[in-house]
Amino acid sequence: MEIREFQIEDEQAVIDLWTRCGLIRPWNDPHKDIQRKLHVRPDLFLVGVSGGRIVAAVMAGYEGHRGWINYLAVAPDERRRGLARAIMAEAERRLRDAGCPKINLQIRRSNLEAVAFYEALGYAADDVVSMGKRLESDEAEARGPGSAGD
Repeated sequence: MEIREFQIEDEQAVIDLWTRCGLIRPWNDPHKDIQRKLHVRPDLFLVGVSGGRIVAAVMAGYEGHRGWINYLAVAPDERRRGLARAIMAEAERRLRDAGCPKINLQIRRSNLEAVAFYEALGYAADDVVSMGKRLESDEAEARGPGSAGD
């Protein structure tokens, strides 16, 4: 697998990959997430290409204090071949080169396979409460103005 930076022509293939991997949620418009990422450290948005198709992707971030991992995906038919480890190693290398001292990530509690994967890479649960506040609702926009929940 060749690992390279995301290119705009990869957008639909990456979204299709995220969809096959169950990473898309109604409140996160993947097109908008990609556009947002392209404004902040696009060099940390990586894809893995094999046989002419995108088989892996990861969206990493770093704001000067902590690194973050989002949207790690490997095509279901390509799993258990070391692709996730390889693309994570490249994301970690780039974060380390940027001076990042620690990487954070969030996993849905129900995704036990992902928990086991990250534990195998040396990640451990932190004693923290993960909180969030939505500043923009992609889901409300998708329903249109005046819809319930605006």
